[in-house]
Amino acid sequence: MKQLLFLLFPLFLAASTLHLSTSSNPSRINPILATDAASSEIAGHIFNGLVKYDKDGKQIIGDLAENFYFEDNVTLVFKLRDGVKWQDGAPFSAQDVLFTYELINSPQVVSPYTSNFRMVKSVEIVNDLTLRVVYTKPYFKALELWMSGVLPYHLLKDEKRIMSSDFNTHPVGTGPYRLSKLEFSKNIELDAYSEYFEHRPKIDKIIYHVVPDANTRFLMLKTKKVDIGTLEAIQIERQIEKSFFNDFKVIEEIAHAYTYLGFNLRHKKFQDPRVREALSLAVDREELVDILFMGHGQVCTGPFLPGGPAFNSEVKAPVPDLERAVALLKEAGYDKNNPLSFEIATSNSSPIRPYAAEILQHQLAKAGVEVTLRVMEWQAFLNTVVFPREFETVLLGWSLSLSPDPYLLWHSESDKQGGFNFIGYHNKKVDKLIETMQGTVERDRLAKIQQEIFADVVNDNPYMFLFIPNAITVVDKKIKYIEPAINGIWHNYIEWEIE
Repeated sequence: MKQLLFLLFPLFLAASTLHLSTSSNPSRINPILATDAASSEIAGHIFNGLVKYDKDGKQIIGDLAENFYFEDNVTLVFKLRDGVKWQDGAPFSAQDVLFTYELINSPQVVSPYTSNFRMVKSVEIVNDLTLRVVYTKPYFKALELWMSGVLPYHLLKDEKRIMSSDFNTHPVGTGPYRLSKLEFSKNIELDAYSEYFEHRPKIDKIIYHVVPDANTRFLMLKTKKVDIGTLEAIQIERQIEKSFFNDFKVIEEIAHAYTYLGFNLRHKKFQDPRVREALSLAVDREELVDILFMGHGQVCTGPFLPGGPAFNSEVKAPVPDLERAVALLKEAGYDKNNPLSFEIATSNSSPIRPYAAEILQHQLAKAGVEVTLRVMEWQAFLNTVVFPREFETVLLGWSLSLSPDPYLLWHSESDKQGGFNFIGYHNKKVDKLIETMQGTVERDRLAKIQQEIFADVVNDNPYMFLFIPNAITVVDKKIKYIEPAINGIWHNYIEWEIE
């Protein structure tokens, strides 16, 4: 017996754990319902889609699908991997994919992701491992939409209330990690799934520490209580000791996200284009970037990823012009005796945004604009301000996709309950361009349409596009085989090892 314990004890010591932090509790760990960052990130460890991007983001490769091909320009066939198992041991099949598609389009689901599937005419099971998808017309994102996570038919087929289902906090997926503990406002633990179809992840456990306060998360990183974290510019420039970099390496690149000030266009004051233009001209974006990022960021000029095919390099950021801003406000009926006033609402989930709001408040005051600020906890901000549309302006951010679909943010039809066009933007020309773009599969033509959408949206000023930070990631040097790529560092994380 003593010999057996001696043999097992070294194995116990060898178990590896990756410590991470998150700013908020996940609301629904369900890929068709996850709209907050914590839910999406954790669901990404647990669920798989049919396809995914390769390391460089240039090719779409199989995930749960072993192979796929187009029979014609509207018919897509998926051949699924054989032998994939759900984390409860049940076999994965085409039935799960059809079920997920039908569920996300059912009346019981309120999700912004439903619109992703609007071009799908039908999904047909050919056999247990083959699906045929038919589109209403050629669609530029025919493959990308199947990156969405698949749900288990056998566990959810009789679920009548998916929005409040226990499954959303006790998920079962096909992914490399399975949820083992969910302690709200404390720890979220994921264990390596030994039957994962690629292979068992080499790191045994991932623990997310739920820490709402950004300063506390920063302290945890400084004291090496988490293994991977992100730093703000001021932190890496002024608040980190040199000895920290003996144990951590820095990976820095342009972030795939931008921050904006969104105007609620349902308010009369923001329906006047002169007001929106005036506010844009009153803001010095370069000063904002310099103060916030100290060389670790850049001005955002529009809604698509800089350097990507949809980016319009001819559109430049407005040059600050206070005199013109004041004149436009006067034309719109605002002056010293009747100043324009509004509130900026934002969240404290990022330490940068409250500071950015204060800088905007200061800059706009120079044009006679009176701005008040409201900074809230993330979930309260989403649930009581953003989604109910109870705001004048919001300071928020969006991801910058490798293959952007402007329908979700800029099409009039996305101004609905659960939709992401929560500012109420409507432009018939932009709607038409988006609809034309949806059916364009020729890449050069597609890029030209996207660039035109870029220019038209920026010209309308529904958002004040502000900045794109650099993504500054620090990684403990004890983690081996990390390979930075355009999609970040997580593309190969099941290969990581901890010394």
